[in-house]
Amino acid sequence: MRKEFFIYGVILFILSLAAHFLFKTSLLIALFIFFLLIIGFFNSRQHKHTILRNFPVLGYFRYMFEEIAPEIQQYFIERTTDGKPFSRNERSLAYRRAKNVSDTTPFGTQLDINNSSYEGLKHSIFPTKVNPELPRVMIGGEDCKQPYSASLLNISAMSFGSLSENAIVALNKGAQKGNFYHNTGEGGLTEYHLQGADVCWQIGTGYFGCRDDRGDFDGGKFAEKANFPEVKMIELKLSQGAKPGHGGVLPAAKNTEEIAKIRGVLPHIEILSPPSHSAFDSPKGLVQFIARLRELSNGKPVGFKLCIGQTEEFEAICQEMMDQNCYPDFITVDGAEGGTGAAPLEFSDGVGMPLEPALIFVNKTLIRLNIRDKMRIICSGKIISGHAILKAIALGADLCNSARGFMFSLGCIQALRCNTNKCPVGVATQDRMLEKGLVVSDKFERVYNFHKNTLHAANELLAAAGKSNYEEVDVSIFMRGDEFTHLSDLYFPNNLTNVTTHLKKKEGY
Repeated sequence: MRKEFFIYGVILFILSLAAHFLFKTSLLIALFIFFLLIIGFFNSRQHKHTILRNFPVLGYFRYMFEEIAPEIQQYFIERTTDGKPFSRNERSLAYRRAKNVSDTTPFGTQLDINNSSYEGLKHSIFPTKVNPELPRVMIGGEDCKQPYSASLLNISAMSFGSLSENAIVALNKGAQKGNFYHNTGEGGLTEYHLQGADVCWQIGTGYFGCRDDRGDFDGGKFAEKANFPEVKMIELKLSQGAKPGHGGVLPAAKNTEEIAKIRGVLPHIEILSPPSHSAFDSPKGLVQFIARLRELSNGKPVGFKLCIGQTEEFEAICQEMMDQNCYPDFITVDGAEGGTGAAPLEFSDGVGMPLEPALIFVNKTLIRLNIRDKMRIICSGKIISGHAILKAIALGADLCNSARGFMFSLGCIQALRCNTNKCPVGVATQDRMLEKGLVVSDKFERVYNFHKNTLHAANELLAAAGKSNYEEVDVSIFMRGDEFTHLSDLYFPNNLTNVTTHLKKKEGY
């Protein structure tokens, strides 16, 4: 193609010059062709891009289409039930609830409900009255001096740095109005998180906001901020679903002077949090560190967040809790399908346990060890609807966190550019021009609406199942595929024994 480009290019250039001299046509056409020939010459001489070397000038169209491929996919190809991580229907649901407009859909479901993967709620023909009050859950064990009454749905961990200043402020103001908590993410507790809402301060492996000059944990700095009145809970992050075992990633483009000062790092370089904590390296050290954080925060609820990997490690932590008679006030279980601003593909796609089996495992382990009543289980990982909340409760959670759901309420369009600093709606960027597009006074109301309407939908589903409160919810209210395939059967096939025995007797086997 390189040879043809120059042959036809030179011919067109000569013809355009001839047309100019003979017919007085514009010389701009010839100059434009000559300009393309010059670009093509340099394309064919460079060594970095094979496409441009073999297809001078024309190769740029490949890069242009690659750049807009996500938009073409989303706006012209994607069906309403398509789209990953969230379908168009799921995103539209979040948008409508955030805008406080009708969230109804016409003409019936578009899902294949005869598929074995279908999950449905087993409704009651005697539904209860829908509770207008939004549910709350008390967090705080025996050693907690300042228990906290949390909403059933809260904002999951998203750092200032990953998200813009305006996004953080809008989330916090929305949480203040709706009386639910805002998790800071591991990027540190900042002034943008202190706009009046309740805060769960997350401490990651980088100890941002409470680290010394060497990057280790600084108890004095931690105690100072942990005792702010806005800080209601402390969450120690061991791992997260999108990149368990890797540590947080802040791209250099997002690491501004302000963010570097908050985190205590150098600006304009990629920040990689360590994969593990320097303050402890064993279950014993973890439990001791939890006790230390509780003491430094004057008895505020302290817990840890993890994505389940090697199950025996979680069991070892539980055993250490019992040995030391020291229990966290909550455990946050993150599924491998959880979100992140930046992660290696291998970690996002191939590391960690999904939320459903992880929740079942954690809940069953705590019950088996007779310590389930000593702590709450919080879950995160694609919690975006009332159905998702009820399902999480059924699998063992006490309350839920959502990150991407609240991002949608801010106007996120799932452009999948969180790691490039080019978020087109000003949510996941530090570009001031893009950030200005996110108007806090409008978006914080949408954050509030999304929370209120989603929990109201959960209350409606609860009533449809004939239940009066969330303590009555268990896996038996869900069916998978058909009436005899319960959600629990996916992980506990023995539950089908009685059913199959009954069917054999009925058929005369």
